[in-house]
Amino acid sequence: MQQPTPLRRVPVQRRSAQRLARILDACAEELEEGGYDGLSTRAVAGRAGVPIGSVYRFFPHKRAMAEALAGRNLDAYADRITARLAAPDAPGGWRGAMDVVVDAYLAMKRTVPGFALVEFTVPAPRDSRQANHAVADRLLGLLAAPLALDAADERLRTVFLVGVEAADSLLQLAFRVSPEGDPLIVTETKELLRSYLARYLDE
Repeated sequence: MQQPTPLRRVPVQRRSAQRLARILDACAEELEEGGYDGLSTRAVAGRAGVPIGSVYRFFPHKRAMAEALAGRNLDAYADRITARLAAPDAPGGWRGAMDVVVDAYLAMKRTVPGFALVEFTVPAPRDSRQANHAVADRLLGLLAAPLALDAADERLRTVFLVGVEAADSLLQLAFRVSPEGDPLIVTETKELLRSYLARYLDE
């Protein structure tokens, strides 16, 4: 599922791309320190060391900036999964791949600035959030070839969405119980995913 870009303009030169990266890094750090309500384009510009006009050249407001950060997070998440599955010691089969999917999320949750607040979407009422649809489609696209799945199969798209929604809810619980993610809840989340997905992926 291709998501619309929140950028006013897409950088084409390296210097511009580097400036955008600094702005998003600063956005993540501001979120980490002050939360979404405390986020401002002026503070981000100051932390990034760029004129406020440079921020507005890319983003009309702070929500668009946070949306771009969420998109970058999703790209980074996909990159982590791809790299781990391509490693010589990568776990085999779909069960191993699902462990990689969960572990990559846990690593980002624990180490990436601002990720705990934005993850793959801007804070919004729960019933209006669509990020998990994009995450599920992205994961199915990543895993289709290595697991010999049909990425266009509508049933599988629904299965992946249900799996992502269930894991998201349980892992949020794990981090409410413990700042590092309660290991028992993480283990049970993996077991739940294996039990649910086995009905479809073991066929």
